[in-house]
Amino acid sequence: MDFTKDRFYISTEKEKMDIDLVHSFLTRSYWAEGISKEIVQRSIDGALCFGVFYQKKQIGFARMITDKATFAYLADVFIIEEYRGLGLSKWLMEVIMSYPGLQGLRRMMLATRDAHELYKKFGFTPLNNVDRWMHIHNPDVYKVIK
Repeated sequence: MDFTKDRFYISTEKEKMDIDLVHSFLTRSYWAEGISKEIVQRSIDGALCFGVFYQKKQIGFARMITDKATFAYLADVFIIEEYRGLGLSKWLMEVIMSYPGLQGLRRMMLATRDAHELYKKFGFTPLNNVDRWMHIHNPDVYKVIK
C-alpha cells in the first residue's frame, strides 16, 4: 500500500525497504546501537513496516509489531537528518494511525526518550498504573562479544 504527499511517498511493501539504510540508522540510535543487519531483517520480516521515500530513495522508517486485532507496538521510527523539519514524521504518524489494519486495537504502545510531543498529537499518553506492567530488558543484547 502506498501513500503520496508532494514529492514523497510512504510504502508498506517490505521489498522496497532499504535494509542497509535502516540498519545504518538503527545501529547508531540510542535504542538499537550495535544491532546486526540479520536482526534488522528479521524485525522487518515480522512487522508491519512503513518506509518513507523521496523519489526512489528511502529517507525514513517505522514499524508496528502487531497482531492487527488487539495490540500494536510502534518501534524504530526515524527520518534521516537531511529531511527533518519538513513535517514528514507527522505525516508518517498520520499514515500509521489511519492505516486500515491498525484500527480498533485495544492498545498501542511505544517507548521514546525525546519525541513525546510528536506522539501526544496522536493520542499517546504516559502509562497509568505502571506497577501493573512488567518487562524483560536486555540492553546489551546487540553488543558483540570479542
